[in-house]
Amino acid sequence: MSTTTTIAPAPMSDRDREDLIRGNMALVGHLVREMLGRVPAHVNRDDLTSAGLAALVTAARGFDPERGIPFHRFAATRIRGALLDELRGLDWASRSVRQRARQTDVARQALTAMLGRTPTAYELAEHLGIPVSEITSVEDDVQRAVVLSLQGFTSGSAEDMVTEPTMGPEEMLVHREKIGYLHNAVEALPERLRIVITRYFLNDEPMAVIADELGVTESRISQLRAEALMLLKDGLNSHLDPDQVKNAGRPDGCVARRRAGYFAQIADRGTLSSRLARTSPYGLPVQRSAFA
Repeated sequence: MSTTTTIAPAPMSDRDREDLIRGNMALVGHLVREMLGRVPAHVNRDDLTSAGLAALVTAARGFDPERGIPFHRFAATRIRGALLDELRGLDWASRSVRQRARQTDVARQALTAMLGRTPTAYELAEHLGIPVSEITSVEDDVQRAVVLSLQGFTSGSAEDMVTEPTMGPEEMLVHREKIGYLHNAVEALPERLRIVITRYFLNDEPMAVIADELGVTESRISQLRAEALMLLKDGLNSHLDPDQVKNAGRPDGCVARRRAGYFAQIADRGTLSSRLARTSPYGLPVQRSAFA
């Protein structure tokens, strides 16, 4: 009676892991550049890069190819987490404190516009659906964070201690509508352009990986990305600021007709209500998009 012997795959060698690190160093640069576009100018690129590279090395050491997860995706999650940890270490107030303070400020501005005066703590708490004691707690946390900053527990400058500006009710409504239109605009993109935008910007995949899987060159992916961004920009402007839309070709030409069709698809994919439903009253995401 014969038996079948299963040969276990050989474990990854140190050389294999070194190759993973070298082959994905560009991923760190990509994620750092993306992060720098969202944070204050005083954040140091080298600090973020060092944290990202350390996370890449850690990811390579802990990577198990038998799990079936591509290394670039496995590493990206850990690099992004390391970058956020680095930013939190530089921050003078925790993320939760900032978020609660921002929500309170937005609610205070909305009630001020409705009542014609500054709301009381009780009115503010009732509007937010929280106890009055929590309003006091939020204000105390913010003040404590400022005191810690002034006592030298932060490396930031005086300008960095200023709380983030908040939007008024009308500005927040417009901001939320824009986010909804962006979701609709990405969903309406031609398939190949949508794939490039989704995988490059939302999944943080390097262009080399996208190019390999689509069977084209990195240069072609770069061209598709630029084409998609231009189409997205004009698609959003066609509904939000029509004067900014640039004409492409003859008004009755094929290109113009395709663009007009794309603009129409954006409108057909949602209503004001569905676009606002993408975010909470404070502009925070409340659901995943179909293209995420």
